[in-house]
Amino acid sequence: MASRIEKVFDAPGPHPNGMQATPDGIWFLDQHSNQVQLVSYAGKILKTFDTASDRGSGVTDTGRALWLASTYSREILQVDRTNGATLATFPTPGASKTGAHGLEWRDGKLWMAVPPSATIYQIDVEDGFAVRHTIPAPGNRPHGIAWEGDDLWCVETAHRAIYRLNTRDGAVLQKIEISEPDPEPHGMTIWDGSFWYCDAGSRAVCRMPL
Repeated sequence: MASRIEKVFDAPGPHPNGMQATPDGIWFLDQHSNQVQLVSYAGKILKTFDTASDRGSGVTDTGRALWLASTYSREILQVDRTNGATLATFPTPGASKTGAHGLEWRDGKLWMAVPPSATIYQIDVEDGFAVRHTIPAPGNRPHGIAWEGDDLWCVETAHRAIYRLNTRDGAVLQKIEISEPDPEPHGMTIWDGSFWYCDAGSRAVCRMPL
C-alpha cells in the first residue's frame, strides 16, 4: 500500500500528464493546452512554452533538449528547451490509435511507455530511432516512468498503482497501490527520495516517499 501522500500544489495546466524532475524544477506537459511548463517544487511557474504536441502525455529533459510524447499524433518530438520549438519528429513504436505516455532518458537512450502495445521501449535516438530493448508494461495503461538506480518505476493508471520493474525482463519487483480518496496517478517522476505524481483530472501534484 502507499505510504504518506501529500498534495503539494495544483499543476498549472488543466490536464497535466507528463512530468520530469530536474534540479531547476519539474517539467509538465499538459494534454489539453499542449504547453510545457517548468514549475518549482513549491508550485511557482518558471517557464511556459507552446509546443506542437497533440494531447501529449510525456516529457523528459536531456539537459540539451526536451523530448515530448505527442500522444494523439503518435509521434515523439525533440524540442528546444528554451522556447519549445520542434527540432525533430519521430514515429512512436507500438502506437495504434494513440502513442506514448511516460518518457525517460538514460545513458543516451530514450525510454518510453506505450499503452497500445502495453510495452516499454528503449530507443537509440542516434541510430535511426531504433528499438534496442523492450520489456512488458505492468498493464495496458502505463503512464509515467522514472528511474531508481537500475530499476524503472512505472505508473499503471488502470491499477492505481506504481510498479518497480527489472529492466532486463520487466519482472515486477514491487507494487505500491494508491487507493481512493488520494489523487489518481498519471504523470510521475522521482526527486530527492520521493515520488512526485500528478492527477490529470483534478490537477493535484502529490509527493510520496520512496
